[in-house]
Amino acid sequence: MRKINVGILFGGKSTEHEVSLQSAKNVIDAIDKQKYEVTLIGIDKSGRWYLNDRSHFLLNENDPKLIALNKSSINMMFVPGAEGAQAISPLGGGSASHIDVVFPVLHGACGEDGTMQGLLKLAGIPFVGAGVLGSAVGMDKDVAKRLLRDAGIPIAKFIVVHKWDQEGLTFSQVSGELGLPLFIKPANAGSSVGVSKVRNEEQFQAALAAAFQYDTKVLIEEFIEGREVECAVLGNEAPIASRVGEIKAQQEFYSYEAKYIDENGAVLEIPANLPEDVIKQIQTVAVKAFKVLCCEGMARVDFFLTKDNRAVINEINTIPGFTKISMYPKLWEISGIAYPDLIDRLIQLALERHANEKELKTDRV
Repeated sequence: MRKINVGILFGGKSTEHEVSLQSAKNVIDAIDKQKYEVTLIGIDKSGRWYLNDRSHFLLNENDPKLIALNKSSINMMFVPGAEGAQAISPLGGGSASHIDVVFPVLHGACGEDGTMQGLLKLAGIPFVGAGVLGSAVGMDKDVAKRLLRDAGIPIAKFIVVHKWDQEGLTFSQVSGELGLPLFIKPANAGSSVGVSKVRNEEQFQAALAAAFQYDTKVLIEEFIEGREVECAVLGNEAPIASRVGEIKAQQEFYSYEAKYIDENGAVLEIPANLPEDVIKQIQTVAVKAFKVLCCEGMARVDFFLTKDNRAVINEINTIPGFTKISMYPKLWEISGIAYPDLIDRLIQLALERHANEKELKTDRV
């Protein structure tokens, strides 16, 4: 029986490029090689695509600060084929390779925001994770929060500011509405990139300038005092929730460094020490948010749990981290799904969704 050829897509034009490389390494190491053939497709920071060899696709792979894509590999492109026979083809000639399904391990812009999902959908290639809409909505914190609020799901109060429309925005007005401290973050970014905690006017102006380096739309959010907990969701039409984990940051907040570089930057308590009724509440809200935001396949839902055990959603991640210290695979492991089995389930969910979509009519005949 022919193995299913999985294209692992990683890197990308994103501030989370290095995180993606770490995640891809873990997925490649864990995938069932008896069932799946793996094709490595790396994208560098300028957007060039490479067909990589598993033996040397990363440089400094054990150093999260210096990890990099090995760009000595072959430049390639996607070639949509007839009757779903998709392929990747080296630029400048060479034999094309068939791809049955793509596993995007791309975090942030141009990978998690619906752009890559749109490309794969146009090419007719099944892919793991949320579709175009779910990816775009999940990435844009402004749109996601408005949809969650409309669905009656608790969120932090927030103000949206556009780079070209800051007239009248003052620290006194914002702090009067949201209180202090407050958080400022890019609307379309992840991994705490460009995020600042603000206590005074000087920090406010610096935080706005930092956030606007990464997006033209910025969120200013109230500070929610509470424990940081996370729940993983898996599935398409009938998603399920994992057990709940807690992040005990050893820094001011759960920063990029704490998430991906400093192994001592945070303590992950998996599972979280919570009453069963609180766990059930978080799981229920996580699945509801997953559905409200039109997600599919996978997502990690991040919460603040207040002193009175009220679960307030911070954000949703439609391509959560798969690094060795990432919550998503760890949460499923304690919920009874081992890492290789989790990857298998995600790939099967992608193939099932694609098969269902192929049944839909595209003409009126």
